[in-house]
Amino acid sequence: MFGMIPFAKAAGKAMGNIFKGKDADEKLKKEVEGYGLDTQGMDISVDEDGVVTVKGEAATQEMKEKIILAVGNVEGVGGVKDESASRTGGRESQFHTVVSGDSLSAISKKYYGTWKLYPEIFEANKPMLSDPDKIYPGQVLRIPAISTASS
Repeated sequence: MFGMIPFAKAAGKAMGNIFKGKDADEKLKKEVEGYGLDTQGMDISVDEDGVVTVKGEAATQEMKEKIILAVGNVEGVGGVKDESASRTGGRESQFHTVVSGDSLSAISKKYYGTWKLYPEIFEANKPMLSDPDKIYPGQVLRIPAISTASS
């Protein structure tokens, strides 16, 4: 998934003037760790324009993607440069930017052909999501690659 992943600068968790001063990198890392995500082996840095670079090697593909989402869904972040890898493989997820009127069931219908798999999307975005009804425009979500044969 290497490359630039766009995020809405005006959306996301408000963290004050995170990009003022030299401790922005540490604040973002603490934000990620506050979700219980493992940042060991990962380097998170942010430039003054609100672009975060994630380097290093995450434990899993899922952890890598969750770290990217945790830093990207912060107010003022306009994008995340993914220069990271994962120690264990896993199928890459797609990312979806929430628009006005979206719901997890509508997003599930779009990606999986059925609304019934919305719990998969909710689970894939925990702990950043605490409630399936609390998504907002501009938020970026993981859409995991799953088999829809059982739906």
